[in-house]
Amino acid sequence: MNRPLLITDCDEVLLHMVSHFDEWLGEAHNIRFAFETGSFGGAMTDMASGDAVPEDQVWPLLDQFFRQEMSRQTLVPGALEALGRVGEVADIVVLTNLGDEAHPWRVDQLASHGIRHEVVCNRGGKGVPARALIERYGATRAVFVDDLPVHHASVAKHAPEVYRLHMVAEPRLAPAVPAAEHAHARIDDWPTACEWILERLEDK
Repeated sequence: MNRPLLITDCDEVLLHMVSHFDEWLGEAHNIRFAFETGSFGGAMTDMASGDAVPEDQVWPLLDQFFRQEMSRQTLVPGALEALGRVGEVADIVVLTNLGDEAHPWRVDQLASHGIRHEVVCNRGGKGVPARALIERYGATRAVFVDDLPVHHASVAKHAPEVYRLHMVAEPRLAPAVPAAEHAHARIDDWPTACEWILERLEDK
């Protein structure tokens, strides 16, 4: 019998990333990440000059972090316990916006934190891969969790029947990120989110 499906992002949902990225930027590049901006593009400044880091340098820095520093990332409180409860009634897939080359890194990283579920890498909007996962699993119901509003818009377009939960687990970043317009709810902690997810997955 087919089961419901939870499709969840990783960074700032299951694992903290931005705080560790900020630490590494300061140590390795003398760059500050401004959490209060609520974005990546304009959040980085050179601590020596005060100048904004050019946008064409932002993504290479992020790529370098994922290639070399993923071991810094820590588990979001309550995430492992929530996945355990959800896994009793539903299948779980981690849908992460990293290139395919990062798949083994992410699988190993999550396993080191006790998270052992299918990992799917993706570039761009998550609506199309979410739809493909729902069809492949034959899911009776589905919930999608992500920290980026753009992905909620994408899933709303391509898989509108999916319940969408907006979560930003980094406490310093969350206040600067408005609730996603295309999400059904915004919850930034796993104990509360788990109850919301289970209610939707078990909805008859």
